[in-house]
Amino acid sequence: MKNFVFLSPNFPTNYWKFCKELKDNGMRVLGIGDEPYEQLDENVKSSLHEYYKVGSLENYDEVYRAVAFFAFKYGRIDWLESNNEYWLEQDAKLRTDFNITTGFQVQDMPRMKYKSKMKEAYREAGLAVARYTLVESLEGCRRFVAEAGYPVVAKPDNGVGASHNFKITNDEELAAFYKQRHEGVVYIMEEFVNGEVCSYDAIIDSKGNILFETGNVTPGSIMDMVNQSDDCKFYIVKDLPEDTKRAGRATVKAFGVKSRFVHFEFFRLRQDQKGLGRRGEIMALEVNMRPCGGFGPDMMDYANSTDVYKIWADMIAFDRSTKPEGAHAFCAYVGRRDGKQYQLSHEEILSRYGDAVRMSGRLPDALSVAMGNQFYMATLPEMAEVEAFFAAVSALV
Repeated sequence: MKNFVFLSPNFPTNYWKFCKELKDNGMRVLGIGDEPYEQLDENVKSSLHEYYKVGSLENYDEVYRAVAFFAFKYGRIDWLESNNEYWLEQDAKLRTDFNITTGFQVQDMPRMKYKSKMKEAYREAGLAVARYTLVESLEGCRRFVAEAGYPVVAKPDNGVGASHNFKITNDEELAAFYKQRHEGVVYIMEEFVNGEVCSYDAIIDSKGNILFETGNVTPGSIMDMVNQSDDCKFYIVKDLPEDTKRAGRATVKAFGVKSRFVHFEFFRLRQDQKGLGRRGEIMALEVNMRPCGGFGPDMMDYANSTDVYKIWADMIAFDRSTKPEGAHAFCAYVGRRDGKQYQLSHEEILSRYGDAVRMSGRLPDALSVAMGNQFYMATLPEMAEVEAFFAAVSALV
C-alpha cells in the first residue's frame, strides 16, 4: 500500500474529497494539520487512515517530525501534497528532505512562485508577457514608468491572489506606493494590461499528458474584488476555447509539469496593446501549481458533469483515469459582501433559481477577502443566463 501524506486535509473545507478518493483507490492517506482531531469534520476523519496534530503548520520542525513519524511507522512516503498555494514551498522542502520524488523539489520553486521567473517560462511557451521591473528604488520605478507609461501595477513577486497589489496612475500614487510597501518584500512592477482574466485548469499525468482540462473567466477586476470589496464573480466555461487550450498546453510543456492539478492564468486583451497583442488575444499572467481556489473543483464538476477529485486521485494511484465527462454547462459563482443591501434575499435567490443553484453558504474568513462572505453557485446553459444571474444576485437596493 502506498503512503500519501496530505497536509491540511481539513482546509479548504472541500479538500477531504481529495483524501476520500485516494483512500477509495487503495492508498494509505495520512493527514497532518493543526486542528484537534475531535474538531475535524466527520468526512475528514473517515477519509484518513491516521491524523497527526501539530501545534502550527507554520512550524517546519513540527511538520517535519510528523512526516518522520509516519515514515517510521509505515515506511517510505510515496507522495506528499497540500494542493494549497500557501504551503507549496513547504511541500517542496519536505519532499526534498524526505527524498519524495513525486512532486516539485526546493530547486523547482523559484519559477513556480516568483512572478518574474514565471515570465521566462511563459516566453518559452511562445506567450507574450507584460513588461516589468523588480522594485529596488523609487528612481528605478520612475525610469520604468517613463518607458511603460501609466498606469502600472505593483505586487509582491512571490504572493498569492490580489492582496497587497497596487494600481498606480500618477507620480503621487507612485511615491505613496513606495512609502507604503512592506519592507523586506520584493515587489514586481508591470505595465498595466487591459484584459479579462481567464484560466486553464488541468490534471496532468506523470508523462505530461492531459487527463482533464477546463477553465474559468473573471469578467471584472480581481484587484477591485480584493481592494475595493467588489462582489466576486466568475464562471467555469461551458467549453474551453481553442486558444486557451493551446496556451495552457504550451505552458504545461514549458514548465515541465507532471502529476499535478494546475491553474494557469492568462489575460484576454480587451483592446489592442502594443507589444502584447490584438484585442481578443491571449497573453500570460501567472501560473499556480495547484487547483483553482475555494470551491473551484466543485464548480468544474458541475460544469462538466464529472468528478475532478476522482480524476486527480486516479492520476495519483494509477497514472490514468477513466472517469467520463457528461453534459457541459456554465457554472457561475457570485460571492456577496457583508454590509451591503442587496435587492434579492437569500430565500428569493433560491426560489428564483431553484435546482440551478448547486451550492450556497458562508465562506470562512481566510477566503472571504477574495471570494466574498456569502456565495451562490449555479449551473446555467447559456452565457446570457450567466450574465443575468450575476446582475440579479449582485443588484443593490
